[in-house]
Amino acid sequence: MKAATSELFVGIDISKARLDIATCGAAQQAWSVPNNPEGRVRLSERLAELAPTLVVMEATGGLEIEVSVSLAFRNLPIVVINPRHVREFGRATGKLAKTDQIDARILADFALRIRPEIRPLPEEAQRELESAMTRRRQLVEMITAEKNRRHQASSRIAREITAHITYLETRLTDLDKELRKRVEENAAWRAKDELLQSVPGVGPGLALAILSSLSELGTIERRKAAALVGVAPFNRDSGKVRGQRSTWGGRADVRTVLYMATMSATRYNPVIRAFYQQLLARGKRKKVALVASMRKLLTILNSILKHEVPWSPSIALTA
Repeated sequence: MKAATSELFVGIDISKARLDIATCGAAQQAWSVPNNPEGRVRLSERLAELAPTLVVMEATGGLEIEVSVSLAFRNLPIVVINPRHVREFGRATGKLAKTDQIDARILADFALRIRPEIRPLPEEAQRELESAMTRRRQLVEMITAEKNRRHQASSRIAREITAHITYLETRLTDLDKELRKRVEENAAWRAKDELLQSVPGVGPGLALAILSSLSELGTIERRKAAALVGVAPFNRDSGKVRGQRSTWGGRADVRTVLYMATMSATRYNPVIRAFYQQLLARGKRKKVALVASMRKLLTILNSILKHEVPWSPSIALTA
């Protein structure tokens, strides 16, 4: 039996055409509105009257942005969460059926029981940078896919694919210039970019990924940073059995670029190179040593942004 509470928790399931809303806690309600400007205004007005403790919605590939911004104008307490966390919560609580209204109720129950931390929504410039970085990642994926297809295509189709690759690469070059311009025109981003790229092994790719998708770096402690990126090891123990620790979850876009930067740092960054070689000398597998080096590099970057000082071996050794 659920404990009575005077607090109200709201879950919003988002689709292109409709928003399904459910509440739990002080009252249980369910309704839906169209996912258009008028529907979002109606929703924000009704929730403002209800004064909920927490409003939870899933990240849905960008569909959540307009909804969360609309609610933010009313100063409502919003949390946008990873869909995987909700799926695991639903399975753990035995809620296996799936409809939009059921999903909204699960989100409300998740808000009540888990109470995820409220984080301020990113500013418009931050959202635009995130959107541009998402598009960059899509272009890279499309170029890779087209190159793979070209190997097995006939000569005529191969020529078409080559032309498409040329177009995509041109667009990627233009987008990179646009991203660099955005950073140059923003004093705060430019300062962070310079600090990040002062670290040997860190190039514009990782700096941009951090600015767009890990803007918290420098304001959080190192273990939380590692968990956010997905390079924190989690125990897999049960009873007397001690399983092998592994990493999972996190922000894959940042992790991918961090991996490439760490590969470079194991050669050109004296602190990371020494750290990596020490782990190998102790018998660690290369993959384990590399993930640990990724975590070490991320900790150094977190410390540099926190203290606002450029790279030096001394600050790296104390990070």
